[in-house]
Amino acid sequence: MDPVIRIHPADDVVIARQQLVPGTRIDSLGLTVQGLVPPGHKLAVRDVSAGQPVRRYNQVIGNATRAIAAGQHVHVHNLAFGDFERALEVGVDARPTPAAVPQATFEGIVRGDGRVATRNYIGILSSVNCSATVARAIADHFKGHPRLPAEAQPLAAYPNVDGVVALTHGLGCATDSEGEALKLLRRTLGGYARHANFAAILVIGLGCETNQVAGLMAQEGLQPSTKLHVFNIQDSGGTAQSVAHGVALVESLLPEANRVRRQPVPASHLTVGLQCGGSDGYSGISANPALGAAVDRLVAHGGSAILSETPEIYGGEHLLARRAVSAEVAAKLIERVRWWERYTARNDMSLDNNPSAGNKAGGLTTILEKSLGAIAKSGTTALVDVLEYAQPATARGLLYMDTPGYDPVSATGQVAGGANMIVFTTGRGSAYGCAPAPSLKLSTNTALWNRQRDDIDLNCGGIVDGEASVDEVGETIFRRMLATASGRKTQSERHGYGQHEFVPWSLGAVM
Repeated sequence: MDPVIRIHPADDVVIARQQLVPGTRIDSLGLTVQGLVPPGHKLAVRDVSAGQPVRRYNQVIGNATRAIAAGQHVHVHNLAFGDFERALEVGVDARPTPAAVPQATFEGIVRGDGRVATRNYIGILSSVNCSATVARAIADHFKGHPRLPAEAQPLAAYPNVDGVVALTHGLGCATDSEGEALKLLRRTLGGYARHANFAAILVIGLGCETNQVAGLMAQEGLQPSTKLHVFNIQDSGGTAQSVAHGVALVESLLPEANRVRRQPVPASHLTVGLQCGGSDGYSGISANPALGAAVDRLVAHGGSAILSETPEIYGGEHLLARRAVSAEVAAKLIERVRWWERYTARNDMSLDNNPSAGNKAGGLTTILEKSLGAIAKSGTTALVDVLEYAQPATARGLLYMDTPGYDPVSATGQVAGGANMIVFTTGRGSAYGCAPAPSLKLSTNTALWNRQRDDIDLNCGGIVDGEASVDEVGETIFRRMLATASGRKTQSERHGYGQHEFVPWSLGAVM
């Protein structure tokens, strides 16, 4: 097997399948390796002069900071971020996705209003950090205990309930009562309160916070009901009485929540949030394009996928604009990118502060390179809409949601927008979960799979190893999506991840 992977004939670099030592002869390229090249890292295939652009995926990923000779390692020591002209050719690659026949199905939970769930939780939301302890204490009352037999577990009588989860945060006060930060938090909480994966919700406030529960309900058009209960600690007699009241409410909700039954529903009811974290040099070769192939299948079956993490599409936004269904959709995308340029500038940051240390250790050098690999998660289907953070995802097909690149914040926005599953690729390793939406994790390389398979659901490393194609793995991912939506537990669910990974985006000053 060739020790390197060449992605495009016009590229200036190839990717090492394994560690390359000095003197290794690459017969397919007719060159000899000069210096150590770690697995997943780049090897120059031709001489590049200082200041000249370097291409991967047939796209610019940076500029040489000094002369690079064929056979040398290409990384942070000789390649750096450099902006470049990106032609906006809106819609030239926007092609309709033919409908798949017959349409795939999964075993979903149909709510009374017709929405379809992939999980069945009771949720407890805090309006402010000050009510987080009470919210968690209520959920902890129903938490399983490893030392108890199955029949003695707190939810043993309710096998159709996936759990009682508290989603708490550090926000909700010391902020502008009319500002964007509070509106954004309320939009996020409102999205979770409406989420199909919750059979019922408790919203708990302290009572004096800026994020008044009444204000949250009014902004989001929510009304108290048999499935949505709200109360404040200050009005309920304090901590102990609030916990007792919350526990009693949950106990009264469990019998009805347990009455659900799964039934076959079309795959069009599946909305998947796309995430990558701990990316490496293989991400854009294996797991991300394979996930993209699964997304193409999902869209063909009428489903939706949400691509996000605006700092991690930077430099590749022109490629998404080529797939936009209209000039309006493309303009919304570009405006979000421009917002991030202004946002990072006023905070004395650069969008090239991303990649992280782990990304670089795995072979990624600049944000341009990372972004090109990240975009591969979206497949080839047309981009039908662009959403702001936590906005409801109502269109069907490939959507874009503006979020930070930080995975917990990004996925929180996607779930608030209606994602009922997250699919998360990783090259360095991840232990992420996202209640109430199941989170499938895909490894980009076999070494990670062998090292951390207790946390990974599916290995895409066979693509790098030359044992499977992107399309074959994409089909496997799509089938695993359907199985997960039907109730198959993910590794993160088995470990109990999901409650502490709820992280709404924090904007503005804390006063």
